[in-house]
Amino acid sequence: MVRDVLQQAYSALKHNRRRSFLTMLGMAWGIATVVLLLAYGAGFERGLMVAFSTYGTDMIMVFPGRTSVQAGGSKAGTPIRLEMEDVEAIAADVPFVKRISPMTDKQCNAAYGSRGASFSTLGVNSYYFSIRRLNLSDGTAFTADDEVARRRVAVIGADVRKKLFSGQNALGESIRIDGLSFEVVGVLKHMIQDGDDNQNAQILIPFSVMGDLKDIRYLSGMMLTYEGPEHIKVASSIRNVLATRHNFKPDDRRAVFVFDMKEQFNEIQILTVGIKVLLAFIGTLTLGIGGIGLMNIMLVSVTQRTREIGVEKALGAKRRHVLLQFLSEALAITFAGGVAGIALAYIVSWSVGSLTLWSAFYENATEGDIHLSIDPTTLAVSTVILMTVGVISGMLPAIKAARLDPIEALRYE
Repeated sequence: MVRDVLQQAYSALKHNRRRSFLTMLGMAWGIATVVLLLAYGAGFERGLMVAFSTYGTDMIMVFPGRTSVQAGGSKAGTPIRLEMEDVEAIAADVPFVKRISPMTDKQCNAAYGSRGASFSTLGVNSYYFSIRRLNLSDGTAFTADDEVARRRVAVIGADVRKKLFSGQNALGESIRIDGLSFEVVGVLKHMIQDGDDNQNAQILIPFSVMGDLKDIRYLSGMMLTYEGPEHIKVASSIRNVLATRHNFKPDDRRAVFVFDMKEQFNEIQILTVGIKVLLAFIGTLTLGIGGIGLMNIMLVSVTQRTREIGVEKALGAKRRHVLLQFLSEALAITFAGGVAGIALAYIVSWSVGSLTLWSAFYENATEGDIHLSIDPTTLAVSTVILMTVGVISGMLPAIKAARLDPIEALRYE
């Protein structure tokens, strides 16, 4: 029976080739739009996440601030100054902390030969590289032994290397930082970043050696990673420990700024999911236009074949047989249009390749652009949307055909 229905659907489509082709074209255009919009949404999410890939989701940053409410006899506006004792207290008293690094920075003049420029120089410990998930293009990071021995070694960012060495080898060379000589032991891989925390334009040196450049009693901040999913509990514990040590209220968020990257990451994910849902909705509306065209053509087909339907019912065809006949024709058009539309989407995505995102603002940032790659998830969602629109568009004409009275249908001229 199914085979007969499919053959009948094929014959009906073949009989009206031009009309069937135009309807398929509308469905193809609609599904191609859906696929490309979903691919764009997925590419936008991937491109956006590239900028966050250098920060682990299990990372928390802590920076000093000023109290906003009075506490323990201290008036509001009292500055909070973090020290190494705070780092040690958090490492000892906050549960699940895995690694922690102090941070202190200074804008320094760096020079190599006749080349020189001002760069942010950051004093950290050896854990900092794993906490920030930093990758090196050349050399290695400095070690805990370098910190203990107070060796003047440095790991430079990609922009620092470009500015000071102009493409030449930097490993083993000595640079002058505020007049002091440091050996370059590593070069960071270029990252998509900018602003105050642009790692490409930073020089990293051991925290102990930073004392040769400035007073390191007070920290610029600290950075840590933790184990387990309890990121909210870890952030709260950090506030409680620092509040006890510095005599401010734990709920005073301006006293210390605790940036929970997991929380920030979740907010970004909500944003990208919202964008993808919006794009899918727009694509569905576009495909719906093709669905309306399909419904219109099938209604015309029902009208033109009224006598045929009457004959079928007079010969014993039941409502479900007629319903299945016209629904199969609609789904055949939907399937053919879907295949053509997906093929068109692949051609367009291959032709376009990528759309500018981060590379419009930063140099060497093509990995953060929007790549229109069509993955299985995109195809699955697009197929569900296509079949839903096809069934809805074909069901109404099919129901109308199934409900025709056979006697009235036979009288139809």
